[in-house]
Amino acid sequence: MIRFENVSVTYRDAAAPALAGVDLHVPEGELCLVVGRTGSGKSTLLRAVNGLVPHFTGGTLTGRVLVDGRDTRTHPPRELADVVGVVAQDPQAGFVTDSVEEELAYSMESLGLPNPVMRKRVEETLDLLGLADLRRRPLAALSGGQQQRVAVGAALTAHPRVLVLDEPTSALDPGAAEDVLAAVHRLVHDLGMTVLIAEHRLERVAQYADRVVWLPGGGLPPVAGDPGPVLADAPVAPPVVRLGRLAGWDPVPVSIRDARRRAGPLRDRLATPPASTPPARTSSTPAPPTSAPPAPAPTSASSTSSPPTPTSASSAPARLAPASSTSSPAAGLVRVRDLRVRYSAVDALRGVSLDVGAGERVAVMGRNGSGKSSLLWAVQGTGKRSGGEVAVEDVDPATLKPGPRRRAVGLVPQQPGDLLYLHTVGGECAQADRESGRSPGTCREFLDRLAPGIPDDRHPRDLSEGQRLALVLAVALTPSPRAVLLDEPTRGLDYPAKTRLAEALRDLADDGHAVVLATHDVEFVAEYATRVVVLAEGEVVADGPTAEVVTASPVFSPQVAKVLAPQQWLTVADVRAALAAR
Repeated sequence: MIRFENVSVTYRDAAAPALAGVDLHVPEGELCLVVGRTGSGKSTLLRAVNGLVPHFTGGTLTGRVLVDGRDTRTHPPRELADVVGVVAQDPQAGFVTDSVEEELAYSMESLGLPNPVMRKRVEETLDLLGLADLRRRPLAALSGGQQQRVAVGAALTAHPRVLVLDEPTSALDPGAAEDVLAAVHRLVHDLGMTVLIAEHRLERVAQYADRVVWLPGGGLPPVAGDPGPVLADAPVAPPVVRLGRLAGWDPVPVSIRDARRRAGPLRDRLATPPASTPPARTSSTPAPPTSAPPAPAPTSASSTSSPPTPTSASSAPARLAPASSTSSPAAGLVRVRDLRVRYSAVDALRGVSLDVGAGERVAVMGRNGSGKSSLLWAVQGTGKRSGGEVAVEDVDPATLKPGPRRRAVGLVPQQPGDLLYLHTVGGECAQADRESGRSPGTCREFLDRLAPGIPDDRHPRDLSEGQRLALVLAVALTPSPRAVLLDEPTRGLDYPAKTRLAEALRDLADDGHAVVLATHDVEFVAEYATRVVVLAEGEVVADGPTAEVVTASPVFSPQVAKVLAPQQWLTVADVRAALAAR
């Protein structure tokens, strides 16, 4: 169905090709997962399938791409629209109508399908993706995850033979992501649809893949094969694969079920007391394993453990300067009382109260549309509030001018590109240094920690989604804000980049800053957060230490916790440290 024949793609003024020597065949009815580091060429590979590369993006494509026998060199995207459906990384960029129902129908209208057919397919798609309650909602009023489901639905209504998905679950909560991937999996098995999908959250997708294509980057050709062997050798792999490497399992499992079947001896080893007394636990180390079920998560903010003591930042070159604090962690650097947000007839937040102390690393989780983004924007001071009070160090950010507000609260939104307006990466970094009063090179240093190797003269719009996010994170962190708010900060980031992000945010917390992130990335939460707050329908339903909250729910539980349950291990690093002590 899809065939790449010695394909290379080089963009204008690029020092090296984005893709090189790609020979690949994806047969009909196969789900092919494309993996690789941020900026390795995954989006370029996917865009070449429907002719966007090079007809829209420019650049030089050598070799040949065939889709259902059509050569993309001579067939532009409009002549492939009946065969290939595409969902891009940024769903908003592809919307052309105002409401959910109209967006689902648009692709069929473009193909000239009869009205009865369109009506039937719209209804089927609304039910398939759980969008029936949103059918008449404006697209602009949806959460990021809801928009992503609409984008997937808009591609499916045309009944393409090939579906290309670029990070399709990056903004979805775990339950919604599972529903979307299960629906795609059914289309592959029942209707013979061919699916090419690029995703960084491999723990969600790997179990569904028939084949994995690893793009190593650096001008090297891709490696393709069965999921287990390819992921076992790749630098980007889900936690269950990394746990299999650590335990020496062969072949390496890619699903929780297969891993649990082999995990008995490993659980026995971990249950054995260590040979010597281990070092004192830090806030990021899990509670000692136990065979008893976890206790219910507390619902009071006061139940959280004390945050780590601030330390000096002088030992690390890119760490922020220690921030002076006049408020104690118990009182809360960030205080929210009875916060309410209402959009028309929708209550986004219903009386939320929350304290975040200096040094805390808090993850806010919940279903799409539960109020996470509304909470962050209301705390930042420019978002809507219908009632309640917010204070950062006893000052409401809404009363501050932009400059002082940036130093009080930094917010990275779901669409990071909204904060970029200059023509080069170097220009954005220099402007951030000037606006923040920091020494030249401060922003660039943060960027190199998160995504090294991005040229200063590169236009921000030419970056991958992960690189663009890293740039916005660096810009937001440059003023050294007292409270740092991040909305889905791991979208588009590979596992090594997430580790670097966790280190940077941990440095912020150690220096006395409060860090709050809204995310659906349970693996990142397990690695980074000291506390988890769960929202549902605009209310706090759980609030407590990470190990207690995430292991109490199969939806929010990380892969390692599922494999090794009932023992409460959260990450591969935790298991590695425990084995080394035995």
